[in-house]
Amino acid sequence: MANHKSAKKRIRQNETKRLRNKAALSEIKTLIKKVYALESKENSEQVLRDAVSKIDKNVSKGRLHKNTAARNKSKLVRFVNKLK
Repeated sequence: MANHKSAKKRIRQNETKRLRNKAALSEIKTLIKKVYALESKENSEQVLRDAVSKIDKNVSKGRLHKNTAARNKSKLVRFVNKLK
């Protein structure tokens, strides 16, 4: 356990950031699942835009690696383009 005041504060800050990061990544996973669940192209394009936007925002904040984001976006776009 931490003995210094600054170390105790750092522990609190890390926990807050961990929960924020976990919530953000969970939201991305949920949006990705929503895209794959849709069957019509019209509906999926709006959800795709939301998912891509969230992915890009989290890359800029350092929660996702840029290559991971690019791979996820590529898979989503390919899936939506195959829909009728």
